Formats: sequence, C-alpha cells, structure tokens
Amino acid sequence: MQITPVPCLKDNYAYLIHADGSDAALVVDPSEAEPVVRALEAAKLRLVGILNTHHHYDHVGGNEELLKRYGALGVYGYATDRGRIPGQTVFLEHGGEFEAALLGFRALHIPGHTLGAVAYVVGDAVFTGDTMFAAGCGRLFEGTPAQMFESLTVKLGALPDSTRVFFGHEYTAKNLEFAAAVEPDNQAVRTKVQKVAELRQRGQFTTPSTIGEERSTNPFMRCTSAEQLAERRTAKDNF
Repeated sequence: MQITPVPCLKDNYAYLIHADGSDAALVVDPSEAEPVVRALEAAKLRLVGILNTHHHYDHVGGNEELLKRYGALGVYGYATDRGRIPGQTVFLEHGGEFEAALLGFRALHIPGHTLGAVAYVVGDAVFTGDTMFAAGCGRLFEGTPAQMFESLTVKLGALPDSTRVFFGHEYTAKNLEFAAAVEPDNQAVRTKVQKVAELRQRGQFTTPSTIGEERSTNPFMRCTSAEQLAERRTAKDNF
C-alpha cells in the first residue's frame, strides 16, 4: 500500500491511497480538486473513490469538481453526515468494513470535532481527519469532551502503537508548543519538538505520526478524564 500526502489550501492534507501494483486510487479529504488531480497525474493513478472524514468544507470542497472530472465515484462518509458531504454514496456505521481500490477498510466513528467524524483504518494506517492531530485534537465544534475523550483514548487508543496516523492539518509545531506547556517535563515531547523542527527546516511533512507517539506526546490522548480534556481544550483554544 502506498500513501501520498497532498498539501491543499493553507495547511490541509489530502491523501492518495493505492495498493501496490494497482493504479486504482482513493483520495482522503480533498479540500480542493486541482492539487489532487496533479498528484494523480504525476503518479499515473486512476481515481475510484473519495473518503471523507467529516463534512467541513476544507475536507470536502473538492468533491464536486472531482466527481465532474472523473464521473461516478464512491463517496464515503459517516451515516449522520447524509446531506452534508457532497456526492456521498456510502453511509458508514461504526465498525463497518468495506473494500475499495483492492484494499480493506474499517470505519471508526470518532465524534468530538464534529458529530459525524469517522476514521478510516487500512493496514497499518489510520486517517483521523480533524479528530486527532499530531500532538493535538480538533476544536469541539459539535461534540462533547466526553465524546472526544472516548474517540481518542478508547477507539483510536485501541489501535496498535505502530499504527501510522495520517491527520488533516499541518499544526504539529504549534500543537507541540502547547504540549510542552502542559507537560514541561515530558522528554518525549521535547524529543518530538526537535524532530519536527528538523523536518520543517528540510521542508518535509510531519505526517504521519504513530499511535505510540501520540500516547507519549499528545496532551489530549494523555488525559485521564473527559473533565481534564475539557480543561485542556479550553486552554488550547486560548493558547
């Protein structure tokens, strides 16, 4: 399996996914179409489906143009996002499994940022949209602290430490500043701050992280209660 990050807008990531030896590709969260088209053409891939993690425009804004360009595609999203994701054809439930582009996927309902947020688990990778970032989580626009706590620590937390985490935005450096303020004695955070600084100096992406790295550096995944998560989320909003 090959996964290619596609920078979009100011700091968004879309991702192309395809099986080894196949030209059939899926795109995760195409906020705009043109960078996705360029990436597909550069890799000589054929788009067969769209995986949306939630309904926000900066994750679905390219859907309609891609559908016009490539014709009928499977458009995946959570069931409760019906009518909110342009062109949605597949309405997933928690734990639902499906095959696309010769790959097997499992859906995890991970509300918090939005009520219909869904993660896609495939092989050793998970696509988390705006629920889990490297060293962070999304703002609670629709969900509750309790929902976000369960999404991060129970649902995503059940994945193996080696699982690669492909997230929706390049917020990593700023998130780590907050993580260091929350846990100033956390050596894992200090180590990742240096790693991320070196990556950014070289113009490289900070995606993916891993579940194991998030267990040791993400101040929201490290919460012990929904109440603590709520406190940290309020602090982050004002950081």
